[in-house]
Order: sequence, then structure tokens, then C-alpha cells
Amino acid sequence: MRLDNIEESENVEDRRGEGGYDGGGGGGGFGFPGGRGGLGFGTIALLTLVGWALGINPAILIGGAEIVTGNRGGQVTSQRQSAPPRQSAEEEQLRSFVSRVLKTNEDVWKQVLPDQRGVAFRTAPLVLFRGATNSRCGGAESAMGPFYCPVDTRIYLDMSFFEEMRTRLRAGGDFAYAYVIAHEMGHHIENLLGILPKVQQAQQRLSRREANALSVRVELMADCLAGVWAYHANQRYRVLEQGDIEEALTAAAAIGDDKLQKQAQGYVVPDSFTHGSSEQRMRWLQQGLRTGQVQACDTFNSRAL
Repeated sequence: MRLDNIEESENVEDRRGEGGYDGGGGGGGFGFPGGRGGLGFGTIALLTLVGWALGINPAILIGGAEIVTGNRGGQVTSQRQSAPPRQSAEEEQLRSFVSRVLKTNEDVWKQVLPDQRGVAFRTAPLVLFRGATNSRCGGAESAMGPFYCPVDTRIYLDMSFFEEMRTRLRAGGDFAYAYVIAHEMGHHIENLLGILPKVQQAQQRLSRREANALSVRVELMADCLAGVWAYHANQRYRVLEQGDIEEALTAAAAIGDDKLQKQAQGYVVPDSFTHGSSEQRMRWLQQGLRTGQVQACDTFNSRAL
């Protein structure tokens, strides 16, 4: 992926030196039991309560929580540092990469969203953190994976997730990482379009299975919007190199609900899907890549997902 001539975004909030967040309560922090993407039950409960109270699908708040699977021992504890630690050259290079990817998203959507949908684009700051931090959707933990919080309209990312992608999911590569960021920006676009609150209103009248099915449509639309970003970023900046699209498709396949469930529990429960199968995620990403059109990402009016 070619980003050498891309400026860095001014909307990256670097909290890597903060060290953690105050978990509150008597538990001393949230654990990371396996079987739910490594997400602690306390965090799930908090995000769910925030979601229902604000009329937002809690599955959207949790965001990448279904991505990382397996046991991750230990607890998040409150800690503070008086000064940010020195970052390695490799980590700083990755930070610059994330900032440049964010800038291409901002440039693309600043033009595409008004042109195609008549909606003004507003920035979604990207918060970098290490281990844990606070968000208005609750505590953000690295085990959750990247996620978008509609309450404060920010994207949260612990860059160690990219290492998880490379080693645990075997889905590394710069364009695969860019796809993850663009997917979370896709949720911000859905929010600007008014889709997220409408989905929540509908889910309140539905069964769990039907509500999950709507969540799948939200996630697949974000995948498609990531493809729309890639289409226009390449048209504008020629960012794509040989093998980049394959990297993103490999990542999309790696985080399909069917594949993750099979790895975690040995069997698949389609009614519990919240993000879509590997095949669906790849297909909708390709839809955006092929068309560059927001309208082509309308998963809600598509009979066949």
C-alpha cells in the first residue's frame, strides 16, 4: 500500500502514555474469559446498558469484540504514568501509517458522502491507546479489538490488534490493517446517515435472532463502505499495490462469524451471527471495491446477503 505522499490526519488522539483507566466498582478491573471474543462480562454488560439506554445497538458499540477469540488471562487494572514512554521506531511507523490511512478516509468521505448521499461529512477522531482507556461507551480494552463509539463519534484502536491479526488470525498486511480502520469509519458513515439509531429502534421490536440478523446487515454494510473508501482512495491517490486486495479479503474471511465460531467452539450457530459469514464479508467488501457507490452497500434492502 502506497502512502508516502499522504499527509497525516490531525484527528488522531494518542493516549498510549496514559496506561489504563479506572475500572470502578469493587472488582478491581474486568477479566478476559474466553468464549466471547476475550471480552469480560463486565464490559459486555456496561456496553449493553449504554447501548439500550441511548437507543444504539450494543453489538455496534462492542464493535470488534467478536474478532479476537481464545483465552486471554489477567485483568485490567488502573494505572497512571506521569510521562508517555518512549515509543519504538516500529511502533511510531505504525502510528504514522494509521494516521495516513485515517487521512485518506477523511478525504474520500468529505467528497463522496455529500456527492452521493447529500450528507455532510464530520470527522471521527481516532483514539490510539495501549491496554485500556475510557470512552463514552464505557471502558475500551485491547481484547475488544477496534471499535466505533457512536456516543462520542470516535474510533478506538490498540495497535497491538494488528499483531493479533498477523499471528492469531494469519491475516496481516498493511492493506488488511487499513481495511479494519476503514470498516470502523464505515460505522461512522452509517451513523451520519442515521442508520444506527433506526436499526436500534427496529431491534427493540424483534426477537434475538432477528436482532442479530439486523446487526449482520450493519456490519456487512460497513465492510462494503470500506470497499467504497478503497475504490476512491485508489482513484485519488493510487494507493493499491499488487496483493493488497487479497490481503483485505483474507482479513475479511478470517473474521467471519462462522470461522470464528468454528475455531472457538467447534461448531457454527448461524442465528447467533452478528457480523456475517466469511463469504458474506468478502463479498460485500468486493461490492464496495467494485462499484465505489454508497448505494451499492444497501444491505438492508438486499434480499440475499
